[in-house]
Amino acid sequence: MDHKAFLAALPAETKASLCATENLAGIRHLTIHAGLILCGAIAIALRVPLWPLLLPVQGVLIVFLFTLEHECTHHTPFASRRLNDWVGRSCGVMLILPFEWFRYFHLAHHRFTNIAGQDPELDAPKPETRAQWSIHVSGLPFWAANARLLIRLVRGRENAGYLPARALPRMQSEARIMLALYVCAAGSLFWSPVLLWVWIVPAMLGQPFLRLYLLAEHGDCPKVANMFENTRTTFTTAVVRFLAWNMPYHAEHHVFPAVPFHKLPDLHRLMRARLQVTADGYAAFTRAYLARRW
Repeated sequence: MDHKAFLAALPAETKASLCATENLAGIRHLTIHAGLILCGAIAIALRVPLWPLLLPVQGVLIVFLFTLEHECTHHTPFASRRLNDWVGRSCGVMLILPFEWFRYFHLAHHRFTNIAGQDPELDAPKPETRAQWSIHVSGLPFWAANARLLIRLVRGRENAGYLPARALPRMQSEARIMLALYVCAAGSLFWSPVLLWVWIVPAMLGQPFLRLYLLAEHGDCPKVANMFENTRTTFTTAVVRFLAWNMPYHAEHHVFPAVPFHKLPDLHRLMRARLQVTADGYAAFTRAYLARRW
């Protein structure tokens, strides 16, 4: 059974229940996630004892806002479309990842998951040697690519085939606002290093954890159309599932992207026996990935 046959076999009432969105679950999750970031920022700004040890923790909390921004492209974390959009844009500012652009990039990824020449995620090849893996996991290529993307959007020179012409002015406006905010943030460093320590340095330290997490989603999966084969579900802890907004249930998300994050465990229970590519944790995936490149 492929993912299309699985979806066709689901009763209509089950589909409706799984796809029902609500504001409460998303707001509750966001309040905790954002609250932890705020608490970390206050502790670092006040330089509590051993505050440098909080920097990577703060970084992980910040960079995993990516999974929320990703969810907002589907308009599933919240019932309110406007709330999804503004939360997604806010996460994009934190990560130098323009939301209006990312929406179309990500939808193209869903439409052509892991299909060479069509999935835009494959435009940046997965690391095939240990040296490439080390560079990839450092996060430096991610920051450099996002900076170049932002400049192209500001100049109106981003014209990938999956971007509709009608959306280009909106993308350019968002990119210009983001660039202005970054200029202001950089200017603030001349009289206060607060943003450096509560945002910039932590985000740099946290990015390798996100790179390792994201590599497991499709890394070494077959280049086929069946979502049960081209996407990996990773079994992990409740803490990681919380940070990643349940996206370790990634095959589930790709099979049925209209299901909001808080319903993915329910969907997982329905399809667990159908999953073809899984990993018993991110450490296990990483060991296996590197072993194939020894």
